[in-house]
Amino acid sequence: MKLLTLLAILLPAAAWLPAQTAPARPKILGIAHMAIYVRDLAKTRQFYEDFLGFAEPFTLPQRDGSPGVRIAFVKVNDRQYIEIFTEPDRGEGQLNHISIYTDDAERMRDYLLAKGIAPMGNASMGPVPKGQTGNKNFNVKDPDGHIVEIVEYQPDSWTAQHAGKDMPSTRVAESIMHLGFLVDDLAKSAQFYAGILGFQETWRGTSNPNWLSWVNLRVPDGKDYVEFMLYDKLPEPGSRGTKNHMSLMVPDAQKALEILKQRAARGLYQPSDGKPMAIQVGVNRKRQINLYDPDGTRIELMEPDTVDGQPAPNSTAPPPTHH
Repeated sequence: MKLLTLLAILLPAAAWLPAQTAPARPKILGIAHMAIYVRDLAKTRQFYEDFLGFAEPFTLPQRDGSPGVRIAFVKVNDRQYIEIFTEPDRGEGQLNHISIYTDDAERMRDYLLAKGIAPMGNASMGPVPKGQTGNKNFNVKDPDGHIVEIVEYQPDSWTAQHAGKDMPSTRVAESIMHLGFLVDDLAKSAQFYAGILGFQETWRGTSNPNWLSWVNLRVPDGKDYVEFMLYDKLPEPGSRGTKNHMSLMVPDAQKALEILKQRAARGLYQPSDGKPMAIQVGVNRKRQINLYDPDGTRIELMEPDTVDGQPAPNSTAPPPTHH
């Protein structure tokens, strides 16, 4: 009888206890890097370092201890890199992964787990591991199977040790503006990037009146963005580098073009598409220059503002149907 009385007292009290809440999403501050597969490291270095003017602060060796470089890190700025993988690709084109950075990797891991998204590998439990360069990181896959690396920069990492260094005046650009990648199902990708990660859609554009071509979504706590590259037919792996691309911000496309023409005249650039370098005005009304690295990955140099300061209109076209 006393036990029943005690339960009657405790149960109403338990009803007032706060329910366990899912962890809040930490900040996503920007694009950390794009990682690509390459076949010839020397030619790739010539493109990104001699032609585009970036520096390479560090590398990682081959896994098996054999001579040579497995990953070369090309620095754009203290928070943004281009990772160059010399391994064979996965048969899906040149893209290895994309990466965004957060202020709390463990809270991001727990947040994603609560949303039903499990990290790849062994990062689901305990502290988020540090990579070989000393930063906390883990990987997830988006709806298209693209690997998305989540990074939290650490004060004792290689990137921190090189802060303020390896940013020569020869750099044609000082930041990565956006990363573009192929997207099959717009609704599924929007649910992942906007619904779960908190990216905010900023623009829709098209080069075809019948269907949508691009959707831009900005990181929730910064200025960088991703660009969904929609398609009606999936390109063959060898030609996906035009779609899976990186956009570098340049304040003046004309000045950038003049510098690059001088370097190209010294034999530092041979366009894989056979077209001369030129300034174009995109559908988004921004001036840009399209370049291609030796493996066909497109590097887009783009001004931050439209040609007349007015925003480009949004497309109302529907997403493409697939063949």
